[in-house]
Amino acid sequence: MDANQHDDVIEVTDLRRVYGGEGREFEAVRGVTFSVARGELFALLGTNGAGKTSTVELIEGLAPPDGGRVRVLGHDPYADRAAVRPRIGVMLQEGGFPSELTVAETVRMWASCTSGARPTGEALDLVGLAHRADVRVKQLSGGEKRRLDLALALLGRPEVLFLDEPTTGLDVEGRRNTWELVRELRDGGTTVLLTTHYLEEAEILADRLAILHEGRTAAIGTPAEVTASQPSHVSFELPDGCFPGDLPPLAELGVNSHETTGRSIRLRTNELQRTATALLVWAERTRVELRGLDVRSASLEEAFLRISREATAHGVAGTQPTGPPGGRAVDPGDKTRESVAQTRGRGTAG
Repeated sequence: MDANQHDDVIEVTDLRRVYGGEGREFEAVRGVTFSVARGELFALLGTNGAGKTSTVELIEGLAPPDGGRVRVLGHDPYADRAAVRPRIGVMLQEGGFPSELTVAETVRMWASCTSGARPTGEALDLVGLAHRADVRVKQLSGGEKRRLDLALALLGRPEVLFLDEPTTGLDVEGRRNTWELVRELRDGGTTVLLTTHYLEEAEILADRLAILHEGRTAAIGTPAEVTASQPSHVSFELPDGCFPGDLPPLAELGVNSHETTGRSIRLRTNELQRTATALLVWAERTRVELRGLDVRSASLEEAFLRISREATAHGVAGTQPTGPPGGRAVDPGDKTRESVAQTRGRGTAG
């Protein structure tokens, strides 16, 4: 099948990445498998050290995997770099821009190395930096530098866009504007692989997501599917003269567990509609006012935290890298990120 017609633009199968020499090896990515369809926005979530950056670097073709298989647009992104690079855009966690160049000069410099680059003005308009075109990079705020990084990632009109923590440092308006731009790109057919620590960002933007924990996939699915695996909540306060014992049997309400603090009640349930309906029927029948009634499904944050705890409890966690005595453990991705920040390879023909 022609790569352009392949339904899965990104295919990751049993991916593995190992750092360190013999006797000090650390397996940062341990059998990760997922795929991303054309035009889909897929988010990779995980705590620090979960393997997100190491996984994304392999998919971007910055290093060969130590095991497993990666395909991007039907190609091995490392071995077939020349075929893949002109068709992808990469936004790094940190930019590493030449500080004395202006914003426009930075874009023009990179455009000269990019196949089919957008005009400089168009690229800056996309990210709301047109009014800062003549400002030197060193005078930009942290959020403006992030937007410049996004402009460079979009220069080559990529078919596949990698966004590594794209809204870090942005204010609320900047973050919302970036979300809208990413949605427009996705709706226009661009495939997006996103890593973020903002769970709200993943919940709003992602078509599907994976939660990584200690180098393995702890959960995968749509945001709704992942959150549906966790209990919903119903909380309220009973009025004076009414006590928790007056409630109907919790089993009849479909309640898994509950907490009571004075007159405040918090119920957990996997059957939210049944629980809420039965509770309201009881309150109407007994003429009880449920003060501060709050009925809500589990949030992605709650699901993320519980999945991470359960993964640890079930032995997903593995051996962590060791640092020098009295020193800081080194993030295995630091050296690679420094190298990439220096070369800033995005969507080039080479």
